[in-house]
Amino acid sequence: MKATIVDLRYKMNDVLKALDRNEQVTVLYHGKVKGIIFPAKQQVDKKITDHPFFGMTANHSNKSVLEEMDDLRKARYNDI
Repeated sequence: MKATIVDLRYKMNDVLKALDRNEQVTVLYHGKVKGIIFPAKQQVDKKITDHPFFGMTANHSNKSVLEEMDDLRKARYNDI
């Protein structure tokens, strides 16, 4: 969307609707581009099952949580 300074003043509702549609708004002043307004990034709701740590013990290991964490950290601590 292209908007002039007058549009920003009197038609801000239309500018905000364009931003809600994830459109960028180009601001014009005397016909020349003065700036661009980008929509804010939307937070994406993620499910816990999308996290890589979820289900990592699907092989039904009988290790405790502390043993599992020690195994994960082993390479990092052994390098020191």
